[in-house]
Amino acid sequence: MKTKNLLLLLLVVSMGINLNAQNKKRYKINTVAFYNLENLFDTINDPNKLDERSPLMEMSAKERGLVYPKKIKNMARVISELGVDPKYSRNAPVILGVCEVENKDVLHDLINDPQLRGNDYDIIHFDSPDERSIDVALLYQKKLFKPTNYSKHELILYDPNTEKRNYTRDQLLVSGLLEGEKMHFIVNHWPSRSGGEARSRPGRISAAKLTKKLVDSLQTIDPYAKIIIMGDFNDDPFNVSIKKILNAKAEKEDVELRGIYNPMMKMTKKGMGTLAYRDALNIFDQLMFTKPFLDKDFSTFKIYKTGIYNPAYMTNKKGRYKGYPKRSFVGATWTGGYSDHFPVYTYLIKEVK
Repeated sequence: MKTKNLLLLLLVVSMGINLNAQNKKRYKINTVAFYNLENLFDTINDPNKLDERSPLMEMSAKERGLVYPKKIKNMARVISELGVDPKYSRNAPVILGVCEVENKDVLHDLINDPQLRGNDYDIIHFDSPDERSIDVALLYQKKLFKPTNYSKHELILYDPNTEKRNYTRDQLLVSGLLEGEKMHFIVNHWPSRSGGEARSRPGRISAAKLTKKLVDSLQTIDPYAKIIIMGDFNDDPFNVSIKKILNAKAEKEDVELRGIYNPMMKMTKKGMGTLAYRDALNIFDQLMFTKPFLDKDFSTFKIYKTGIYNPAYMTNKKGRYKGYPKRSFVGATWTGGYSDHFPVYTYLIKEVK
């Protein structure tokens, strides 16, 4: 049996695992993930927000009261199982970036669901000026991650025709210690493709420039900074925003010291997807990594495997949308599903001395 396959078979247990039975090395493993929660709004009409555009606000008060707890339960189930695999980890994500959330209250309801309560998550969230009243946030397990700094970064866009401001999501930068090791996480939800890919492209290029600015600022302080860029980018890995502006690379060997690695590029070539946009699979949800995550010296945390989480229960099994994510809303109708996006995840591993 090839060594690589042997490693996969012997990768066991959540926090301390044997990778190779012969040399008796032991490893810690933590899951980092991102999930678009598809319109996770509360049931209250906030006069200061445009939340009436959410599916829940189009329902009656009685319907909202029935649907909201189901939505929370479905999201909690996915998160509780995300990245859990007997070969790798028995723990839910230690770090989870999310988007399409209305406010911090819905996140409190989410992390207090019985399926997640034992993970002892905390929340980093800022209200953003987005016209749809949706934000990004970071959830983290308090016993394993200690945030040291966090900040929001406004993306300022103007409509070239009207010169009016296009209000969109802020980008969230969180720095902290994962089991004592310093890391940085940039959580994104770039402008949508509303109006068409070409017409909306400048907004995502501007978002990419903001993300690149954040990466550059961290690398100016420390060229070896460990940075994970995550989000729903509304672009595929080979679009200009990611391939050219971020200058992300598909091969680890091509990543220079201050460069960015995007494992989703290879997944795109294999026809994989995290959502269906206009009847085609896309990988808008991505995780990207700076070079210090890439080498094979596991004395510090390195990426081991990155993937798309798409179990059968989250996937349409038949019909026109077979293989697509089983979404929670179609218009203002509750479908009993989860999200119109599959989450993405990576395993970080470190040798235990």
